[in-house]
Amino acid sequence: MPSTIINGDRVPIHVWAPQHEVESEAIRQLKAVASLPWVAHHVAVMPDVHVGVGATVGSVIALRGAVAPAAVGVDIGCGMTAVKTSLTAEDLPEDLRALRSAIEASIPVGRDAHREPAWSSASADVAGKARALMGRFGDLDASVHELAGRAGSQIGSLGGGNHFIEVCLDTAGAVWLMLHSGSRNIGARLAAVHIERARKLFHNQALPDRDLAVFLAGTPAFDAYRRDLYWAQEYAALNRAVMLERLQGVVARSFHRVRFEAPVCCHHNYVAEERHFGEDLLVTRKGAIRAGKGELGIVPGSMGAKSFVVRGLGNPLSFESASHGAGRRMSRTQAKRTFSVADLAQQTSGVECRKDAGVLDEAPEAYKDIDRVMKQQSDLVEIVVELTQVVCVKG
Repeated sequence: MPSTIINGDRVPIHVWAPQHEVESEAIRQLKAVASLPWVAHHVAVMPDVHVGVGATVGSVIALRGAVAPAAVGVDIGCGMTAVKTSLTAEDLPEDLRALRSAIEASIPVGRDAHREPAWSSASADVAGKARALMGRFGDLDASVHELAGRAGSQIGSLGGGNHFIEVCLDTAGAVWLMLHSGSRNIGARLAAVHIERARKLFHNQALPDRDLAVFLAGTPAFDAYRRDLYWAQEYAALNRAVMLERLQGVVARSFHRVRFEAPVCCHHNYVAEERHFGEDLLVTRKGAIRAGKGELGIVPGSMGAKSFVVRGLGNPLSFESASHGAGRRMSRTQAKRTFSVADLAQQTSGVECRKDAGVLDEAPEAYKDIDRVMKQQSDLVEIVVELTQVVCVKG
């Protein structure tokens, strides 16, 4: 059961964290969501909840006949991929700087992109999917057509912010590869276009927060958003697939006999058409993963904390969802003001990663305690694998 039930104007808000741990602004946002006439049953809030644009990060919202772009997030399709390798801790060199440098040389970070489309040299399956996806670029909203070249060259690139590539160890000493990224600039541009378009629609003028503007099913605006949304979600998954192949290539060049198991993959900013409580609903997960019974997912910590591969328990009260990570306890601005480079170095001791002012906003102590978050959602997921990173690449 959730730790807290907050009364909303129309539907209750089920929160998997004590109310005193949730920012007052996040509660205001959640109550605004709960007042929307299209929200079904209740709003489910994960233990990593924190303030977002329009809708809180860590919220799961089921809507009848409508979809709210801000409840998806601007990085459409952002998510995770993790894969177990045949390597063990003993196979890794004591100094991991060369491995981090090789990863950074193969996968562009921040705003960078590949000089030539990386997907063209990917495996036949991935390259075929990329070719088909980019072949549909012309179907997207006309306002983004100028970005076609950039979108193609950014497939297989990391981005910045909280996105990362990691080499991790599980509790048995096995080496895992893990990455977190989304739909890059094209997803953000599509989100911005449709959020602004929704804000201008007549039926959204009386909303308590215009950032929660929705598109109504059966309208051309709804169909256009869903077309672009699903394209961006597919783009994000493909982006991670290309990055994973390149990451595996880096590792294979250093460890020639390495083998890779099947990857675990999940979105955590997306929309899905699902059936809950006997209804067909549009479920938005913004900073939350699907955790259907038996389904595998990934819940990362910060760049100095543990991460987890989990198995969903299919809890109906959470709309079969769980947290997407630890969640921030400080804004990026606050973290930059609070921590020094020395603090960052201390908090990431033992991890081969950037330790400079450019990533102070990603300092581990800017995030919630991942162990506490996992305890708070013990009725949503069970832990399958516990991971600790030894290499972390940030944009």
